[in-house]
Amino acid sequence: MLRPYARSVTVLAKGLRAELHDHGDGLFSGVLPMRSVPEYRLLIAYDSPDGRGLHEVETDDPYRLLPALGELDLHLIGEGRHEQLWRALGAHPMLHQGVTGTRFTLWSPNARGVRVAGSFNHWDGGGFPMRSLGASGVWELFVPGVGEGALYKFEIMRPDGTHTLRADPMARHTEVPPANASVVTVSRHEWRDADWLARRADRPVHEAPFSVYEVHLASWRPGLNYRQLAEQLPSYVKDLGFTHVELMPLAEHPFGGSWGYQVTGFYAPTSRMGSPDDFRFLIDALHRAGLGVIMDWVPAHFPRDEWALADFDGRPLYEHGDPVRAAHPDWGTLEFDYGRKEVRNFLVANAVYWCEEFHIDGLRVDAVASMLYLDYSREEGQWTPNEHGGREDLDAVAFLQEMNATVHRRCPGVVTIAEESTAWDGVTRATEHGGLGFGLKWNMGWMHDSLEYMAREPVHRRFHHHEMTFSMMYAYSENYLLPVSHDEVVHGKGALVDKMPGDWWQRRANHRAYLGFMWAHPGKQLLFMGQEFAQGAEWSEAHGPDWWLLDPSYAAEPDHRGVRLLVRDLNTVYGRTPALWERDTVPEGFEWIDCEAAEDNVLAFVRFDAGREPLVSVSNFSPVVREGYRIGVPEWVPAWAEALNTDEERYGGGGIRNGVAGAGGDGERGPLAPEPEPSHGRGSSLLLTLPPLATVWLRPVRTS
Repeated sequence: MLRPYARSVTVLAKGLRAELHDHGDGLFSGVLPMRSVPEYRLLIAYDSPDGRGLHEVETDDPYRLLPALGELDLHLIGEGRHEQLWRALGAHPMLHQGVTGTRFTLWSPNARGVRVAGSFNHWDGGGFPMRSLGASGVWELFVPGVGEGALYKFEIMRPDGTHTLRADPMARHTEVPPANASVVTVSRHEWRDADWLARRADRPVHEAPFSVYEVHLASWRPGLNYRQLAEQLPSYVKDLGFTHVELMPLAEHPFGGSWGYQVTGFYAPTSRMGSPDDFRFLIDALHRAGLGVIMDWVPAHFPRDEWALADFDGRPLYEHGDPVRAAHPDWGTLEFDYGRKEVRNFLVANAVYWCEEFHIDGLRVDAVASMLYLDYSREEGQWTPNEHGGREDLDAVAFLQEMNATVHRRCPGVVTIAEESTAWDGVTRATEHGGLGFGLKWNMGWMHDSLEYMAREPVHRRFHHHEMTFSMMYAYSENYLLPVSHDEVVHGKGALVDKMPGDWWQRRANHRAYLGFMWAHPGKQLLFMGQEFAQGAEWSEAHGPDWWLLDPSYAAEPDHRGVRLLVRDLNTVYGRTPALWERDTVPEGFEWIDCEAAEDNVLAFVRFDAGREPLVSVSNFSPVVREGYRIGVPEWVPAWAEALNTDEERYGGGGIRNGVAGAGGDGERGPLAPEPEPSHGRGSSLLLTLPPLATVWLRPVRTS
């Protein structure tokens, strides 16, 4: 046996004490006078740290014990179908053959040898070579005495005889970056969200209220850890009325400036804010507040750090074997080899892992378009067509279909969301019907068109009216989510309110009117942190939202507080109004009232719930008050009232309202009686006063 730096090794067994022969360089051997291998321990002597005499350590010998990984695990790994791969690979503390320790397991098919090095052996893996478990490419070693908190890496001998020290691809806990060792971990969190999980699948997500607050967790309140965030984030988001929180990527990543989109530890929540159980605590708190948790997931690429996945065991393993195909053209990273069953298994199991082990309610899959197309960001001659002569990456398609089907089968109620910016057909179509199987798709076309429209001076908007109406030409081709995400408020793009033209009052009015239009438009909605109170500065991961804008001592504080109040009311009315979410994905849920009022910069439409209960939305994107503005409305409604008006004074507006003010002085307005005058193809109509740069929602008032 190999025990580097040892002075002597003695075998201890019942009725036996045998000192092994020292061959030098840490190699010891001996022949025991026994017919079978007994249950034995080792007594190892080292030089004392103080240089005085010897220090003896008694321990179990890893090689006395049988492999701790079962045949079924190896079979499933070989098939690329181990849906709980994290339970088979990685580091797992356990009791094995009566001995307490940790099982280390690694898939590394190109390695000539693998050793475990860590804090428990002074980072010298010489005494801990792992066993090869045959054609599976899996290496295994149970190390007695190693437990929770131990640091480790794998020392791999490449095919050319050189060595590389690598973090565990399946590590479930890591050191705090920039340190990059893997950490042995055990979960002790006791979940308290059973009621939430039991209700999660009650209603299909595309027929449910779904309003998302996107958060970069490390900068939302800089300096807070997961448990401290659990004291603040749930109550803040719940007060605003959102149904879900979306967390930008939290899988471990070496460079904070990547915002988590260049992942090295796919199975480890970042240690920057605490332990994996601390992260579980935060999710548990969000669930108990009635909030769903979506996490950004990045299976499109990974960075080239030499201690992580790139060229893992001397040859391309996780990346494609063709260097041109492997290199991501935009981000200097590597693309996964989706055609390799073990790599596909690594990613599919990873999606399941976050949902099962951390109770994540949804995965927003980043950069799907870059996965689907072989020619993505590549010029002619830089890519090779698929077997049918097309540009579709058939392996990536198969992977996404398998991932979605597996997650939906194993985790009822979990939604997968595609960030996909092309016209790929069937992103949210079920896999059994040939689609990719996502639950929702980001509507990037709506986002780009609507923001370009809003950035224009109102006098020019009439020439670009189609930018606000075109989305309804394809609104039912997929199940859409309307995103105003972090990508739209960085890199010189300006915050949402800063995209708007005009003076400060007009910019805020545009901001409010746009949010009113967005919440009423078919599709779910997502808003990035800081935009809920009209932060004027671009987001930076270094300092996060400008919370000081809400400080009562700040002179302009009411301006920002008003916008935040509007967002809360938008979500409140939205959640109580099935017309705004129940039929998001079918034509029966929407009708234009007027989509051609380009000269007026007015957009009017009606939404319906499953029982045909309507809600009317009218947006005036010009800076003038429009008196006596007639719009046609559903004939069967006897009276109407404002459900929401973004020009209310409490939101920072001018207070131009419709209906007679109530006697109670609480801001409620009396009903509006429709007139039997036809308009917009309808038998009855309303005469409205449209506030400048504002959106008004009208709801039916039942008189009986």
